[in-house]
Amino acid sequence: MTVIRQDDVIQSVADALQYISYYHPKDFIDAMAAAYEREENPAAKDAIAQILINSRMCATGHRPICQDTGIVTVFVHVGMNVTWEADMSLDDMINEGVRRAYLLPDNILRASVLADPDGKRANTKDNTPAIIHHSIVPGDRVDIHVAAKGGGSEAKSKFAMLNPSDSVVDWVMEQLPKMGAGWCPPGMLGIGIGGTAEKAMLIAKEALLDPIDIQDLQARGPSNRAEELRLELFDKVNKSGIGAQGLGGLTTVLDIKVKDYPTHAANKPVAIIPNCAATRHAHFTLDGSGPVALKAPKLEDWPEITREAGENVKRVNLDTVTPAEVKTWQPGDTLLLNGKLLTGRDAAHKRMVDMLAKGEPLPVDMKGRFIYYVGPVDPIGDEVVGMLAQPPPRGWINLPARCWKRPAC
Repeated sequence: MTVIRQDDVIQSVADALQYISYYHPKDFIDAMAAAYEREENPAAKDAIAQILINSRMCATGHRPICQDTGIVTVFVHVGMNVTWEADMSLDDMINEGVRRAYLLPDNILRASVLADPDGKRANTKDNTPAIIHHSIVPGDRVDIHVAAKGGGSEAKSKFAMLNPSDSVVDWVMEQLPKMGAGWCPPGMLGIGIGGTAEKAMLIAKEALLDPIDIQDLQARGPSNRAEELRLELFDKVNKSGIGAQGLGGLTTVLDIKVKDYPTHAANKPVAIIPNCAATRHAHFTLDGSGPVALKAPKLEDWPEITREAGENVKRVNLDTVTPAEVKTWQPGDTLLLNGKLLTGRDAAHKRMVDMLAKGEPLPVDMKGRFIYYVGPVDPIGDEVVGMLAQPPPRGWINLPARCWKRPAC
């Protein structure tokens, strides 16, 4: 009988979350590299190049792929013959692993989880609690899938209770324009069909844990309805013209995942959950031999890409730019910025709206200025963090972006 120790669960979860914060899965890198090679739209090709370059930098520097380091989702399959050497519940062990991962001094991950979501919305400070799903299965092992899901892509999730005769494909294609580019494509779409309302959402999320293998399915052909849907939707979604980061082009999704479950005769629940370009998930198995060490990928797994700005480069002086000049900018243009740029995010924007509604003057002159919608991150050691030229007024929010010690910075 396998004995699973408490510390092994905690350490394995913590290590896995750090791992996925800076390593993309190899199947994602391969699919993104292939998308880069076949892309014909210059703006979309440049966007994919930036994703791949950023991914390689994060892998070498062990820094987050995205400033939104996500809310943690965990799927746990516990073997029926497992015994535990622990004084904590399984959920408490997992949450302790999350806590250690997000507070690790060598690579602090942004805590984004808020308690009292319709009230004070107070940050829990350590990104706990995780969203945890359990299954009791035959065997003497514990299988754990961990994922870190960004808020932007999660916000674009969709659900509907269709009539049994309604077309799933038609509904998905109707929802796609409403999702826009806010889910940060190219990524994956997880689609859950059947069960009940909550089951459809659950299997849509679980589907995103599967590896990218649409090319294998295209080669062998479908063997069931779910696979037929994958192929049809993969083709139609990529012909939608949304493309990388919403800039058009050939690749909006790298794969479509479909899971289904038996449902009531009167219902057809359908859910869509997108995964963004910061695809972060890992799987490991605890067998009683100790904590799991995930193998680091090879640097050669990332393609060597040099980003070229092309001919659509425009130099912009932020201190003198006019509305008329802004109107000449086109999607896909590369803007080389010089001058004063303000930073802020949701809380800063809300504060501005509230002050304007009360007729109060803003503490910063916004006329002719741009706000860079940046995410808050923590500096590590003596790393440089971008700041305003002078400290912001009391009560004003300045959320800086990390500036790494690299030539590109």
